[in-house]
Amino acid sequence: MTSPGPVTCDLLETFDDVQSRTLARLDGLTDAEYLWEPVASCLTLRTAADGVSRADPRPAPDVQPAPFATIGWRIWHIGADCLRAYGRYFEDEFEAGDRHVWPGSATEGIRMLADDWSRFRARVESLGDEGLLQPMGPRAGAYDHESYLLLALHALDEAAHHAAELGVLRDLYLHAGVAEQTAKSEGLSGGQPPGLWRA
Repeated sequence: MTSPGPVTCDLLETFDDVQSRTLARLDGLTDAEYLWEPVASCLTLRTAADGVSRADPRPAPDVQPAPFATIGWRIWHIGADCLRAYGRYFEDEFEAGDRHVWPGSATEGIRMLADDWSRFRARVESLGDEGLLQPMGPRAGAYDHESYLLLALHALDEAAHHAAELGVLRDLYLHAGVAEQTAKSEGLSGGQPPGLWRA
């Protein structure tokens, strides 16, 4: 393995910090939270008749406003749609299969996210400083002139900003449930589940 070097070490330290915060923020996630739809028509994970769960496809960039997404869908997006998919830019490309197949349970979804994160991290570490600064080449298509460092920073940005969204959704789920219980105890509830907005 190539010696990591100071740039790689700093990059990996940041990756590890983001990963540990993300996984800590997901600790105790229930299946109900994982698939909770706070608004109508969320992007989510859907279990087909064959029992296999799949993530809804990403919408076209020109769809406005972009659909809201569940925690489960966002976990899939970080893991399979970003970190795993970026494997195609490396020589030891991981055979990802159908990237939209993703566990329908929170525990398995978090495990898959951790696996995808570890695999991408190992690829970055194997490059070392010299490799990180090299262009990705023909396998990257239109991005052939971009460096592996830029790819790694893009992956870090994707992971960090979507992880922040996961935290906000968990807080929203918790507080929506608390508000619902408070309303019930005060006799104000119409029996709506957490997340249905009231005018």
